Amino acid sequence: MVKIRLARRGRKKLSLFDVVVADARAPRDGKFIEKIGTYNPGTTPATIELADDRAFHWLMVGAQPSDTVRAMLSYKGIMFKRHLQIGVNKGALTQEAADVKLADWLKVKTDKIEAKTANVGKAKLDAAKARKDAETKVKEARAEAIRKKAEVAAAVPAAEEAASETPSAEAQA
Repeated sequence: MVKIRLARRGRKKLSLFDVVVADARAPRDGKFIEKIGTYNPGTTPATIELADDRAFHWLMVGAQPSDTVRAMLSYKGIMFKRHLQIGVNKGALTQEAADVKLADWLKVKTDKIEAKTANVGKAKLDAAKARKDAETKVKEARAEAIRKKAEVAAAVPAAEEAASETPSAEAQA
């Protein structure tokens, strides 16, 4: 049985994966038939690079994807393309209609991905601005405390001088 699955590479705590077609009996990181892409879960959103035509080919000849790879293929629209192609093969719809459905689906999916990427960038900028504002408030509060302390320190010697001058004036009289 042929499987489409992930093969780990990369270093400790910085994993990268190859999407490979391999015999089910082969070890996870061992011998494979063909490498069809890469997957990097460390980015936001995760980076998936696939040779769509090769993944589609292997699905059509009976390769079984692992759960994670199935989710990735679904995300990229390859599972939907397979579903439509099976319908074409059975005569349920024409190739042109299947291509139109796939193109519409891919357009909607691309818009969602771009919106998510934009929101991630915006969220980072908002978080940085919030941190800077909080830091500015703390800085201003410290400056105000130092200013009040200086005023109190300046007021205390003046009060002591006034107090020391008053009894000496009474003593002279």
